[in-house]
Amino acid sequence: MLRYTLMRLGIFVGCLVVVWGLVYSGLAPRGLGRSNGLWIVLLALVISAPISFVALRKERDRASEQIVRRVDRVKANLEANRKAEDGADEAARAQGAEQKPEPVQGSAQGPAQRPAQGQAS
Repeated sequence: MLRYTLMRLGIFVGCLVVVWGLVYSGLAPRGLGRSNGLWIVLLALVISAPISFVALRKERDRASEQIVRRVDRVKANLEANRKAEDGADEAARAQGAEQKPEPVQGSAQGPAQRPAQGQAS
């Protein structure tokens, strides 16, 4: 990944030097007013993008394969962690089930408040 980035930066710097030479020799138009530096940088970006796209295709594919491997490894680690947590949770539940459960408290209504049989609530 670093190699691809450095190669891309190298192509941009090469284009920047060429565009700067062309602008100051008068072969390429100058920017308006004080925008000449910005003009040179933007023109170099526009020229270097398609060059990088074509020239660095193989390197970009290698970098994307590295990224895919990293993402797959992280996904596998997350899945392993989740399974370990599930196993620990199941073990804790099994241990809790072995202990005697506490008696459940009665409902909020006492015996006097419950409707008698046959009466509608």
